[in-house]
Amino acid sequence: MKTQMETDLRLESSLWVGNKRYLAVLTGWHLKWTEADKKNRDKKTVSVPVAEVVGVEEGRVEVLPHKSVEDTDRDFTVFYVKRSNSRTSSGLLWRLGRTQFTCPSRVLRDQWTKHLRTALKTHSPLRPHRLLVFINPFGGKKKGRQIYHSLVAPVFELAGISSHVIVTERANQARDHLLKKDLTGFDGVVCVGGDGMFSEVLQGVIGRTQQEAGLCENDPAVTLQPCPLHIGIIPAGSTDCVCYATVGVIDPVTSALHVVIGDSQPLDVCSVHHGPGQVRYSVSLVGYGFYGDVLAESEKHRWMGPFRYDYSGAVVFLSNRSYRGTVQYLPADPLMSSPRDKTRCLSGCGVCAKSTERLFTNSSDSGSLYSSNSGPFSNGSEDEWVSVDGRFKSVSLTCMSSSCAKSPLGLSPSAHLADGTGDLILVWDTNPLGFLAFLYRHTTDQDQFDLPFVEVHRVKAVRFALAEGGEEAEDSEGLRGAVDGGDGAYVESGSIAGSQQHLAAGANGQTMTCEDKTTSPFTCGLCCRKAPAVSVWNCDGEILPSPEICCRIHGQLVRLYARGIEDGTFLEDCTEEREECNRTCR
Repeated sequence: MKTQMETDLRLESSLWVGNKRYLAVLTGWHLKWTEADKKNRDKKTVSVPVAEVVGVEEGRVEVLPHKSVEDTDRDFTVFYVKRSNSRTSSGLLWRLGRTQFTCPSRVLRDQWTKHLRTALKTHSPLRPHRLLVFINPFGGKKKGRQIYHSLVAPVFELAGISSHVIVTERANQARDHLLKKDLTGFDGVVCVGGDGMFSEVLQGVIGRTQQEAGLCENDPAVTLQPCPLHIGIIPAGSTDCVCYATVGVIDPVTSALHVVIGDSQPLDVCSVHHGPGQVRYSVSLVGYGFYGDVLAESEKHRWMGPFRYDYSGAVVFLSNRSYRGTVQYLPADPLMSSPRDKTRCLSGCGVCAKSTERLFTNSSDSGSLYSSNSGPFSNGSEDEWVSVDGRFKSVSLTCMSSSCAKSPLGLSPSAHLADGTGDLILVWDTNPLGFLAFLYRHTTDQDQFDLPFVEVHRVKAVRFALAEGGEEAEDSEGLRGAVDGGDGAYVESGSIAGSQQHLAAGANGQTMTCEDKTTSPFTCGLCCRKAPAVSVWNCDGEILPSPEICCRIHGQLVRLYARGIEDGTFLEDCTEEREECNRTCR
């Protein structure tokens, strides 16, 4: 049954596109035009959701790559989202589609433009009107300014979005601005740069929200307030992991279009408490051991540019370090999802949708995602923690797949963006070839968790502590020793039964040790300098000063201008549709 609004917005007439006549129909939700002078079976229909119309202009108008306007009395141009497959990723590229219509009269032209603009306001209430934009001119290939002004700003202008642009001149300038300056009137914050720039904005937006809510964000037990400001990411960095994992492609125009139409993707955030009164927020990686060492090593070679990460990774791998520590984690509900279930978090993810209902259940405050007693640090939850002690190549926690161009499936391919959990990946000490196999599988579609020295857990919180009694210092002495004749092979007698063993032990409040999971020390002659006693934590590209940390996952704490990775089969199904097309042809 049609609503009164749909009836009021409906418009139908003959229009021309080039020298072809079309029957154009505007309903409340779609703009559709069908060839009028062909037989039924040959008719071509294009249908665009009103929610994905970017703008409507009188005359014959072009925006990209350069703006041009030919003012004519009977013409109008519709700009909309047009999809295409990406050759380098599984996501879909969004392009600025453009169709120029010619009307029989100027009166009809004005009627069409008025109805279309009214439909946009009616069916796209979440579109931003004013944005605060931060540009990092030093990130990636140092093309942030060029990318914004040539590709993004014209799209924002077309959509009627006003932007206040700040080109950053120092580290943490964006964070400090968000924490201290007046943000009244802004609908969202857009960062033009890489993952480091996004991390700055993330720290600022979350910190500002908690300040205004009067919450102590340094307390791990505090339930944080969800942030009202959306965050948009225009990729212009070296890796752009967050953009890749939430959109599926690294493309400035695609990301700009997600901002324009007001897409909203909730995102889990991990608060990392690493000292008295110190907290950072992470969405992609909190890593100790290998990933921490790579970041620390790369800081010595910043002059290399992005190549420093590849070089540092090789150096750290050849050093063959491992570190002793105690990992405690609070398991998530295994009935909801599993990091080994082979699913992918795509646009419209059912797991995240169910988690939204669960996170909002019994919440008296619509702005809070948790009830006051449901936090992982509440009374009575200590017996649910699982404790594991041993020597690790790496300890990693991620709130998303952390996929990127070099690792298309990411650190944890089945991780979800908004289910209120993170994936804890433990890589026990093993021989160099085994660890190399683990790293190599990140670049393929092989299961990196299907190795005897690797395990993964879906968790709500994690704690890490150094080994007691100075054992880590004693262990570091062993790492400096020469090869003792052993091949460093993994000891199968301590085979990991995976999550089941640890969960069973954790249910009884037990602590599991893994002495038999260690290997003989091995160092490469090229990297035989003194091994450090402890590693450092890599928190989304920032080094944390304290090795002992406490992490908590906050479900759907922020929202991005994104909608998750769109499945490519959606495009294939749509291109086959003709006159009876009920979905958008892109």
